[in-house]
Amino acid sequence: MNNNEMTVSSVKDEHLIKKRRAQMIKGALTLFKEKGFHKTTTREIAKESGFSIGTLYEYIRTKEDVLYFVCESIYEQVHERLEATIDLEHASLSHLKSVMTSYFYLMDQMQEEIVIMYQEAKSLSKDTKSYVLQKERDMVSMLERVIVASVPDQLPKRDVALIANNIFIQGQMWGFRRWMLHNQFTLEAYIDRQIHYLFQSLGIDSKTVN
Repeated sequence: MNNNEMTVSSVKDEHLIKKRRAQMIKGALTLFKEKGFHKTTTREIAKESGFSIGTLYEYIRTKEDVLYFVCESIYEQVHERLEATIDLEHASLSHLKSVMTSYFYLMDQMQEEIVIMYQEAKSLSKDTKSYVLQKERDMVSMLERVIVASVPDQLPKRDVALIANNIFIQGQMWGFRRWMLHNQFTLEAYIDRQIHYLFQSLGIDSKTVN
């Protein structure tokens, strides 16, 4: 299943489709933050996006299509920015530490988008949700490759998978639980402790890794 199978636009101009979808995603995110997906109407999305309801329906079939575009956009942003921090040719413990730090900062910057995605993704159809969540599995796989390349000792495959998932969720946890955690941790301190605990589980003193 691909993007075109998910949503079919009656407009054939790819540049215009990209432009309108970017407007739609920006407008929808603003409204979803304020009202949530279910209380937001397509008419409100069109208005917030800067065009008419008729124009909106040239690019979507249902309101679920808008939510799909929002979720996909969030995942694509995370994927692109995470990928930009990875350099497997120069992998090392220091590189793993750098990737984790960058990922945690990214999750802090995108915390509102991440919360919206997880709150509203349940409204997607089964097939669409499966397609979107595959993007999450792809990102976990990226972290797995960094771990395998960076850690000196070969780890069992399931341990690599667990560590990668832990890193992925720990980054998101800052967004979901920051209201509680910020009373005890700055973002920098949170990152430092999470890296410390990971390296400790591998028998490595994180302070010796620059």
